[in-house]
Amino acid sequence: MERIPILQMGHFLLVTIQVDMHDQLAMTLQDDLTNRITQTYAQGVLIDISALEIVDSFIGRILGNIAKMARVLGSETVVVGMQPAVAITLVELGLSLTGIRTALNVEKGMTLLRSSLGDTVNQVTATTSDAEGNGEA
Repeated sequence: MERIPILQMGHFLLVTIQVDMHDQLAMTLQDDLTNRITQTYAQGVLIDISALEIVDSFIGRILGNIAKMARVLGSETVVVGMQPAVAITLVELGLSLTGIRTALNVEKGMTLLRSSLGDTVNQVTATTSDAEGNGEA
């Protein structure tokens, strides 16, 4: 069975889609990715779709579902490398990809994930400091 590789980079998972996505491959990716998030405790997922020239409504919904599932599992998702034709098609199909953060390329996507992770760490530190200051543990 064909699978899309999922690479771990520190706290993040990197998915680079280099083949044409068909429905079964998209479903397999969804399952594989959610399993890897739970196995690795990944805090971010970066999905590079720069090689995709066409995204239909099903693939668009799968990307949205992946982002929602990742969020439930405590992981942020950023989709990078979207071709202009893909963006146009998604808008024409009425798929706004609500909840999916996007960036132009992998570098900008990683920066976005790192800033999200930094914000989360700062929030946890602030909450812990507030709790300790109030005599709470």
